[in-house]
Amino acid sequence: MSLLGRIFPDDRKLAATKYAGRESASTSSARARKLKHRARGVQEAAQQGQAWEDADRQRERRRR
Repeated sequence: MSLLGRIFPDDRKLAATKYAGRESASTSSARARKLKHRARGVQEAAQQGQAWEDADRQRERRRR
C-alpha cells in the first residue's frame, strides 16, 4: 500500500470489507429520529384523548 493509500484509504473498499453487515451511523440516527417522532405522536394523541375524556366526565357530572 502506498503512502497516499494509508493516508486516504478507499472508503468503498473499507465499507465492503471491514464494515460489511453493520448499520451505518446515518442509518442508525435516521431510525432513532423516526422512532422518536412516532413515539411523540402517540404521546400527543394519548394526551388529547385523555383531555377529551376528562372534559366529557365533567360534562356528564354537570348534567346530573
